[in-house]
Amino acid sequence: MWLEILLASVLGFVIYWFVSKDKEETLPLEDGWWGPGVRPTAGEDKSIRPFKVETSDEEINDLHQRIDRVRLTPPLEDSRFHYGFNSNYLKKIISYWRNEFDWRKQVEILNKYPHFKTKIEGLDIHFIHVKPPNLPSGQTPKPLLMVHGWPGSFYEFYKIIPFLTDPKNHGLSDEHVFEVICPSIPGYSFSEASSKKGFNSVATARIFYKLMLRLGFQKFYIQGGDWGALICTNMAQLVPSHIKGLHLNMALILRNFYTLTLPLGRCFGGLFGYTERDMELIYPFKKIFFSLLRESGYLHIQSTKPDTVGCALNDSPVGLAAYILEKFSTWTNSEFRDLEDGGLERKFSLDDLLTGIMLYWTTGSITSSQRFYKENLGQVNKHEMLKVYVPTGFAAFPCELMHLPEKWVKTKYPNLISYSYMPRGGHFAAFEEPELLAQDIRKFVGLQERQ
Repeated sequence: MWLEILLASVLGFVIYWFVSKDKEETLPLEDGWWGPGVRPTAGEDKSIRPFKVETSDEEINDLHQRIDRVRLTPPLEDSRFHYGFNSNYLKKIISYWRNEFDWRKQVEILNKYPHFKTKIEGLDIHFIHVKPPNLPSGQTPKPLLMVHGWPGSFYEFYKIIPFLTDPKNHGLSDEHVFEVICPSIPGYSFSEASSKKGFNSVATARIFYKLMLRLGFQKFYIQGGDWGALICTNMAQLVPSHIKGLHLNMALILRNFYTLTLPLGRCFGGLFGYTERDMELIYPFKKIFFSLLRESGYLHIQSTKPDTVGCALNDSPVGLAAYILEKFSTWTNSEFRDLEDGGLERKFSLDDLLTGIMLYWTTGSITSSQRFYKENLGQVNKHEMLKVYVPTGFAAFPCELMHLPEKWVKTKYPNLISYSYMPRGGHFAAFEEPELLAQDIRKFVGLQERQ
């Protein structure tokens, strides 16, 4: 007992020293060229061009032929989703994809929001830009950049956009009306992939900052989860004076001594600032640890040799679907692995899930999307050591892969003005619980603008 108290006290002093010695720093903005070959001497074309998603009979016929030639391995008895994607349920998805899924109809849905492309640092950057359809008189929309992650896309935001751009017609007040910009990370769907090694989250953050300037926004809000959370964090570290506020539904907090409190937290949770809800979501830690271990195999592959598995996934639409949709099962709720169908249709429609798969398949972007892990993990990055001082809001969804208590978040984001325990939802927050996430973004913005 006394030994635990002594250890806790020493650890408290270490934490205090660690978090109090930082000074406010920013990342250098720098510049880059990620296109093929040598950077041209002529200035970059800064025009913004309309873009439209298209398909063809040839594209659809090729997909169907590949699906028809699928070769599956029967699952083990009673294995459900414990060994990965269950091939018995995969047969249902294949049948729907081949015989009922209407890609042309989904292309029309994709095109309901305006798409654009523009060249930045040698790459064609794709984005959607949605303005409010019914802006209240005398009100100016708030620019909001929303950034997706892996294995997602800009399409994740299609259901949250109406709550942000047209709130009054979707059951919310029109106190805060947003103008939403959702870019595709370079190497994902319609954004051109880098031709050079080293294209990481900081380079992406700089490109998205340049995109916002090109659109005429000097100050704006940013929001993200998964890679989007890191990219938005890097934007706040690069150009904090341009960021009105940062909202996250996930965070990568590597420099955090609070993780050392986990063995003692069950006995001294209050001493370390853990709430009862934190304790429910963190413990028993053994269960959380093994869940993270189960879900992180892909991360090691993609952060070491992404091109090898990419060859297989880029050649087989069914393999691609199994690889990606498994994440939409267990990252939405880890207990879905106990279900025969992985719980996929409890939260998402097959049309929405297959549209996400098609954005990887038709663009051939799975390999380049996976390279983002190789470029960001496995080396020490300066941004990991820097705090973020812009006003920050955090939405803690209960089924996220790892719960982050408010104390943990504050070590990286000391100007945390809003922290919410969300009532339900997992990793793909905007896709799964669009209204809940929109409400929390609005709450954060309201707090920030009243400061």
